[in-house]
Amino acid sequence: MKNIKNLIIGAGPAGLAVAGRMRKQGLDFEVLESTNNIADRWHHHYDRLLLHTVKQLSHLPYLEFPEDYPIYVPRAKLVEYYENYAKHFEIKPRFNKTVASIKLEDEGWKVVTESGKVIIAENVIMATGINRIPHIPDFKNQENFQGEIIHSINYKNALPFENKKVIVIGMGNTGAELALDLSEKNIDTTLAVRSPITIVPRDVNGRPVQLTARALSKIPFGIGDWLGTQIRKAVIGDLTKYGVPLSKQHPVVQLRDTGKTPVIDLGTVENIKKGKIKIVGKIDRFFEKGIVFKNKKQIEYDVIILATGYRAKIEDILENGREVLDKYNVPKQPIGVGVFKGLYFVGFDNYKLGGILGTIFTDSKIIVDDIRNK
Repeated sequence: MKNIKNLIIGAGPAGLAVAGRMRKQGLDFEVLESTNNIADRWHHHYDRLLLHTVKQLSHLPYLEFPEDYPIYVPRAKLVEYYENYAKHFEIKPRFNKTVASIKLEDEGWKVVTESGKVIIAENVIMATGINRIPHIPDFKNQENFQGEIIHSINYKNALPFENKKVIVIGMGNTGAELALDLSEKNIDTTLAVRSPITIVPRDVNGRPVQLTARALSKIPFGIGDWLGTQIRKAVIGDLTKYGVPLSKQHPVVQLRDTGKTPVIDLGTVENIKKGKIKIVGKIDRFFEKGIVFKNKKQIEYDVIILATGYRAKIEDILENGREVLDKYNVPKQPIGVGVFKGLYFVGFDNYKLGGILGTIFTDSKIIVDDIRNK
């Protein structure tokens, strides 16, 4: 058994941000990482992935992206940056250490790894992220489908799907981009949209909408929100005639009330309008060769890609963990209170327009300041 002051669980961007701040403040820490990579998930994302947020608002504390990086950082360069960040701040995780349980005991937080090693920590920072476990829905008669079903986590590029008929289920940011990737390779592509969504362009006239939105947010009396709505209407247009149900809520309100982030459009809308991406609605059930939809339409597919998201599932690790969760099943706040004092959460709040990386930047400071001032 080992006693330590600060234990960070996870060596993705959230864990790195906390570790970087602790190193800068002269605080001791250890990092446990379940894989053998820094920022492992980013090593395996699909090839074309770029950050949807601009680089000047997406870096980790104390180290900006190199000047020669493009404004939207691609996956491979992001991995390079995270690995360099770890070297710069001498962050040396203990790799292949998966945490099995966390519980409060008299001497502190007891963390047990799958190998049986026990660590007692005064402070535990959970940085396992909102994308820890792929979410696989259970559709009726799913087991009868004779084609291929994969989760988006296993999608790399369109090459394996040439000459196949593919449906992507779920029009979040991942689903929209995978459908775009497939359609650009002239693959027969369908996108299943189950509920109303908000779509915003990534850029307008060459200017990132994220920067425009920040500027508009400073305009009083809701004028900025109104201008943002007019921009979306002009650029995106009415997609209901193509079968895409659009939310009437402002993106900020939708985030707050439903937890759904806006879809950042990179070209999917144009390909929907061109007919290169077909739109279908809610699914009723699967059958041997495809899907039957709620409108009774029956369509055959060779491949079904589940762009159905992920779950944080910290309650699987943390004893009584459900008590710290909000309605979206992620931690309510970065600092644990009451019986959860000494427990911290970073990298779970994806419900702000600044994006998860912006939240990681601010929440890591809140956490490290609280630990330093104890």
